[in-house]
Amino acid sequence: MTSYVENETDIDFEFDIKEILDTVMKQVLAMEKCPYEAQVNLLITDNQGIHELNRQYRQVDAPTDVLSFPMIPFQKEAEFSVVEEEEADCFDPESGELILGDIIISAEKVFEQADQYGHSVKRELAFLIAHSMLHLCGYDHMVKEEADIMEEKQERVLSFLGITRGDNL
Repeated sequence: MTSYVENETDIDFEFDIKEILDTVMKQVLAMEKCPYEAQVNLLITDNQGIHELNRQYRQVDAPTDVLSFPMIPFQKEAEFSVVEEEEADCFDPESGELILGDIIISAEKVFEQADQYGHSVKRELAFLIAHSMLHLCGYDHMVKEEADIMEEKQERVLSFLGITRGDNL
């Protein structure tokens, strides 16, 4: 498992972002029974940066908390066999790892939402990573049934890791 983190902001986190990414990533991939070693990129940006990306890629003219850019064309959630047909496009030729995709998170939104929901910045970041990792595994939340599944999975991952809503880590 490989992860890359870039923080292009001046905002400091009081914990290791990569450690949170790796912990959540490992748990989501285990829960989703990913049969491959995998790779994820995380970019921490600000509201202005994520606003521009949201406008460019989703035609939404507003900042958001997290954007996910999956690399795998899942037909069904977490059905990893689809990569066998497109092996050359889905695996890093150097490491052999499955390239899941990119996560972009607004640091400003992490702090705002942690305050808004009354939990720690660490918990909010872990939540956004879990949410995005599920997107990278083919999940979505466009209809209520899909949203319910994602919410249950997010909570299961965070609960397993001991990162709950009441935490002020």
